Amino acid sequence: MSDRFELFLTCPKGLEGLLIEEAVGLGLEDAREHTSAVRGMATMETAYRLCLWSRLANRVLLVLKRFPMKDAEDLYHGVLDVEWQDHMLADGTLAVEFSGHGSGIDNTHFGALKVKDAIVDKLRTPQGDRPSIDKLNPDLRIHLRLDRGEAILSLDLSGHSLHQRGYRLQQGAAPLKENLAAAILIRSGWPRIAAEGGALADPMCGVGTFLVEAGMIAADMAPNLRREQWGFTAWLGHVPALWKKLHEEAVERAAAGLAKPPLWIRGYEADPRLIQPGRNNVERAGLSEWIKIYQGEVATFEPRPDQNQKGLVICNPPYGERLGDEASLLYLYQNLGERLRQACLNWEAAVFTGAPDLGKRMGIRSHKQYSFWNGALPCKLLLIKVLPDQFVTGERRTPEQRQAEREQAAYDQTPNEPQERKFNKNGNPIKPTPAPAPVVEQPRLSEGGQMFANRLQKNLKAMSKWVKREGIDCYRVYDADMPEYAMAIDLYHDWVHVQEYAAPKSIDPEKASARMFDALAAIPQALNVDKSRVVVKRRERQSGTKQYERQAAQGKFNEVSEGGVKLLVNLTDYLDTGLFLDHRPMRMRIQKEAAGKRFLNLFCYTATASVHAAKGGARSTTSVDLSKTYLDWARRNLSLNGFSDKNRLEQGDVMAWLESSRDEYDLIFIDPPTFSNSKRMEGIFDVQRDQVQLIDLAMARLAPGGVLYFSNNFRKFQLEENLAERYAVEEISAQTIDPDFARNTKIHRAWKITAR
Repeated sequence: MSDRFELFLTCPKGLEGLLIEEAVGLGLEDAREHTSAVRGMATMETAYRLCLWSRLANRVLLVLKRFPMKDAEDLYHGVLDVEWQDHMLADGTLAVEFSGHGSGIDNTHFGALKVKDAIVDKLRTPQGDRPSIDKLNPDLRIHLRLDRGEAILSLDLSGHSLHQRGYRLQQGAAPLKENLAAAILIRSGWPRIAAEGGALADPMCGVGTFLVEAGMIAADMAPNLRREQWGFTAWLGHVPALWKKLHEEAVERAAAGLAKPPLWIRGYEADPRLIQPGRNNVERAGLSEWIKIYQGEVATFEPRPDQNQKGLVICNPPYGERLGDEASLLYLYQNLGERLRQACLNWEAAVFTGAPDLGKRMGIRSHKQYSFWNGALPCKLLLIKVLPDQFVTGERRTPEQRQAEREQAAYDQTPNEPQERKFNKNGNPIKPTPAPAPVVEQPRLSEGGQMFANRLQKNLKAMSKWVKREGIDCYRVYDADMPEYAMAIDLYHDWVHVQEYAAPKSIDPEKASARMFDALAAIPQALNVDKSRVVVKRRERQSGTKQYERQAAQGKFNEVSEGGVKLLVNLTDYLDTGLFLDHRPMRMRIQKEAAGKRFLNLFCYTATASVHAAKGGARSTTSVDLSKTYLDWARRNLSLNGFSDKNRLEQGDVMAWLESSRDEYDLIFIDPPTFSNSKRMEGIFDVQRDQVQLIDLAMARLAPGGVLYFSNNFRKFQLEENLAERYAVEEISAQTIDPDFARNTKIHRAWKITAR
């Protein structure tokens, strides 16, 4: 075989430029860049070195042959002509991968089959020995790439993809591939910073991929030093002595690197479930002395190796997978920006994001941006110098002020000159008083954000007297007052619940997103709440019982007050919170009328109306719902107020329950869903269609002189006219709208129904 070989190095899309620099540095000659690949010439020593040391490549492919190809027969004979006995044994194992199409090959599986057939036919012995297929751990992994009528037949020297270093056996929900993490570190300047003895911190480290890759770069560890199985291990062209020499050199370099004083490399992760997997990954990489991982929130992140040391803050914030998540992430990015400005002055920062618009909301400018691909997702790497003149704050500084800040920052970065030490009267040295920490301003709101903040503050002030008088701490403070900011904002004591309405298709999605971010930035300032207490959801047109389906599983309940009762709300796990704020006047009416009465609450949800009835002195309450989850919630609401006795909870289909019931009630409340098709009920409930049967069944349970209240939120609902022929029906919708829903008087409709 030749002393020089043609090599193809494959890589993730967007890493080609970095890979060609790395490969040339490792000895690749005549290098050329291709899409997701680099091509060049190399000796076997360089090929081995690339396998061992490339931090960016996926595979190192050694080209065995190029040949023109018109059809499947050309493919078969071109592969058959290779002296396969020089590469593998007749009874060895084989895996074939085929890419490209054309020349009569439109199916990659068919193309791979033709390549396999040619190799097997070439090596088949008179005794019947022949290679077999092993897709997981073959002796030889063959690639054939079809490119504009030319077949490029290669041997994969890597085996498994080189990004699989072997240390990351445990990973989080959306991990970066190791070679992409390495590329981001290189683009961020980490090799330079590490060579200068700088520190590295990742405030959202997950299972530690950035940390381990950074540690290996700093300690001069070959990324694939610990790999035992290679694509060339069973290859007959393998030169073990040459490989052994290169491997031993890498072992010596790693030992020398690890013997140096370790750099300060730290990771912080909010999710406690990821801490131990991250530490396990660090230990498997052999970097436990260099890297430490702690549990911590971004909002409290503060790297402090020592007062004078600087370095790189690097992170890959979550992108958001569900509708509304991206908006919720705004505060995460804002917290990150605040921590950079307050705790990382004069550091460098690198933020890798799939949501670059959020990156603009950190309150600090990036001086460079690079495009990358994380799988199929386009991403940006934002490089930031954490210097005051990069901060986006409320103060507009003159050029002279900016120059003074730059000079001060440059001065802060230079080593301190030795100072004359002072001593107290006892002869002990007096420690110098540290300079006060710089005051870091909040990022200023955009013009739209400030306008939105003004509206929120105006609404809050207008409702303050009413809220205090009524004794409530959960109410709506904004409901799409300005059409371009389409959301509802509810206060629940010291928490804020935001529901973003999906923008119409006529609205530019980028403009809608920008307005949403402006509004979210304004909410904490305008309402004087911590960003961690703002919960954001996106509300779209719902079908069936989707609004009641679980959205998350945090299980966190908050206690709120309303009309002298305490109620539990869950702001995170469901689209609704467990308390329909618009029905507050109806609940208060029930409380006032319940004294001495038997109260029935149908479709009771979390039984908030039953709590109010009990507070008003009801003789008994009965609450019926199909959901065990909501009845458990109802039980907790009743217990919270000391109303566990004489308050019955019934699980069942309301229609069936009413048909079987023979009890009488003096006060009945019905707030049915618009539509329900639960598997636990017979048939499908439709409030427009089934209203007459429902009201008739409920009226049959109403005691003489009793009152039934019926309401629902279906905008198109029309009460059947013939009900008025049998019962006294009075619409009371206007009387059941409180000031916080005055802008949305069609939020629900309500009727008072009594026997004639």
